Amino acid sequence: MKNTTHFGFKKVATNDKQSLVRNVFNSVASKYDLMNDILSFGAHRLWKHYTIASSNVKIGNKVLDIAGGTGDLAIEFRKKVGDNGQVILSDINAIMLNEGRKNLTNKGIIGIEFVQLNAQYLPFNSNTFDCISIAFGLRNVTDKDQALKEMYRILKPGGCLLILEFSTTDSALLKKFYDFYSFNIMPKLGSIIADNEASYQYLAESIRKHPNQEDLKSMVLDAGFDFCEYNNLSYGIVALHKGVKI
Repeated sequence: MKNTTHFGFKKVATNDKQSLVRNVFNSVASKYDLMNDILSFGAHRLWKHYTIASSNVKIGNKVLDIAGGTGDLAIEFRKKVGDNGQVILSDINAIMLNEGRKNLTNKGIIGIEFVQLNAQYLPFNSNTFDCISIAFGLRNVTDKDQALKEMYRILKPGGCLLILEFSTTDSALLKKFYDFYSFNIMPKLGSIIADNEASYQYLAESIRKHPNQEDLKSMVLDAGFDFCEYNNLSYGIVALHKGVKI
């Protein structure tokens, strides 16, 4: 592993990134869902609905949601797998995982397991899960290549990986607006609503440092997956990559 990595636009010691990311999410956990709704104008719910619909998850399947935060995907997966299936909601951040637990309790959702874990070191046997999802979390992982290899390892043959993440738009006009919104409006809203401008500045920067659609596709294939395709959502502001282990 390299000695330095990116934390937004800053270069930091590789060993320090995890704690820096943890501090970001510790500070925004209680307002996370509210900020998602405001910053995306509610579109994040449509992106996640599309992800669930693309999963092919069935009754009795085992699903792992990584960086699952407040549990949006886990709730929907729970409906799909039924009582004979298994859904694990995981996050590296204990405070975010606790927000997920509270959210599910408040909604009367039962039967979901909670595991605090690092995506680079998944504590499961090989060939365990039918589906793994990670929504808006991969860009925060320090060693993405290692994490993708771990996800490949614990998927069953025939299983799929779903990566929902901010990506790169080809529209010059939209990019201009999106850049202005990301660097001028988002941090200000973060300051007003979540009392945390710096964390939303990091959010904007981390999106720009994340691999584009084709680069991420190559990374998924390099991790061992036999097939990978992606679909752009909102003109490429977000993309859903689907990798399959044969």
